[in-house]
Amino acid sequence: MKSFTYEINDELGLHARPAGLLVKEAKKFESKITLTKGEKTVSATQLMMIMGMAVKKGAEVTVSAEGADEDAAIEAMEKFFKENL
Repeated sequence: MKSFTYEINDELGLHARPAGLLVKEAKKFESKITLTKGEKTVSATQLMMIMGMAVKKGAEVTVSAEGADEDAAIEAMEKFFKENL
């Protein structure tokens, strides 16, 4: 399993537009990708669950990938977060 922690820099936090793009990106991989904020962990392929986390600017999330293509998945997720959040 691979993971990284990222602090959200977007003024609106992890809102609908980037959350939708995140789901689309996560679905490209075979690996199971999850987001964790505090005690709550959700699948990166479930938009409503991500929105339910209510991730605001300054919040830290941990992104994890586990599976056959976890190296590529975590690299893509890290790039996505830096470019979009």
